[in-house]
Amino acid sequence: MRELVYTAFVSLDGVVESPGGGPGEEHRSAGWVVNDIEFLPEAFSLKGEELADTTALMFGRRSYEIFAPVWRDSDDHAAYKELPKYVVSATLHDDALVEGWGQTTILRSSDDIVELKKSEGGAIFIHGSAELAVRLSDAHLIDRYNLLVFPVLLGAGKSLFSRADKDRQGLRLRESAAYPNGIVKLIYDVVG
Repeated sequence: MRELVYTAFVSLDGVVESPGGGPGEEHRSAGWVVNDIEFLPEAFSLKGEELADTTALMFGRRSYEIFAPVWRDSDDHAAYKELPKYVVSATLHDDALVEGWGQTTILRSSDDIVELKKSEGGAIFIHGSAELAVRLSDAHLIDRYNLLVFPVLLGAGKSLFSRADKDRQGLRLRESAAYPNGIVKLIYDVVG
């Protein structure tokens, strides 16, 4: 069974929207990852560590449309170029896929994701895609959370988790670290 990992920059109050502040990120506090927080390379080392585990990428439609044209040509994301990519969308057409960024498959349903998780291969990492992450969490399809929690309260924005009344879901802390700039790394396995 392949592991589905959601990786995110998240504010202390659970907002994952517009951390980088790039094109397509319209949140009023867009760029909160780089604004007013001292950059310490060790606090971001999780992103490099994830590369060793990543065998495929998954996105929701909007995140794919934002990331694909930028990451395809980015030296910082060169390791992702030839990895298989999956876009979860009921509306995206094949002719809208970005060329030159490796094999990309559109998944139309949760059933498609379940079948993908049953296939051979390693971990599939989800970047951005807050709405997709909420749906997958509610459907108990996420196996692990790799989070960098930032010392900022944003008050509003797309949340890491839904507020729907649902059964409790346990998490087991796999790894944690705190950094002098206030960032905290939390890696949780989903239990049960």
